[in-house]
Amino acid sequence: MTRHTLSVLVENKPGVLTRVAALFARRAFNIHSLAVGPTEHAEISRITVVVDVAEHPLEQVTKQLNKLVNVIKIVELEQASSVQRELLLVKVKADDASRTAVLQVVELFRAHVVDVTPEAVTIEATGGPDKLNALLTSLEPYGVREIVQSGTVAIARGARSMTDRALERISRGA
Repeated sequence: MTRHTLSVLVENKPGVLTRVAALFARRAFNIHSLAVGPTEHAEISRITVVVDVAEHPLEQVTKQLNKLVNVIKIVELEQASSVQRELLLVKVKADDASRTAVLQVVELFRAHVVDVTPEAVTIEATGGPDKLNALLTSLEPYGVREIVQSGTVAIARGARSMTDRALERISRGA
């Protein structure tokens, strides 16, 4: 099985996410990561889904996704031709004795402290899974208290817009 990142443009309507996720569930595919948000067009949302699946079943799922009424366009984003990031918030024990060392780790990973209390710091980091895992490994000795991590968001490299191309196609068909 290989990890695949799909960028799915959908109409911004209630129930669309449920139908998309159900399609993966019916085929017993585990969704590794899921992120949903608005695009530069109010009527369109983007679903970024990362799934571990073999190539042939992925093709079948993509064809079935295309048949869903509210799905506008699907693109598989290859690692080399896209920018992919995740957001991590991590709360780390940081008392007077360890705070300086924790802050040095934060600086090393180009992360940011977003909250400070006398007993802990909350750190925000963005990057790929390898960077975020390395950050967590480096912070582990100080006492990781809590982790919140987003799903992957991804966008194709270059000047072309997936959303604009989809809207052009829709307007030609209308």
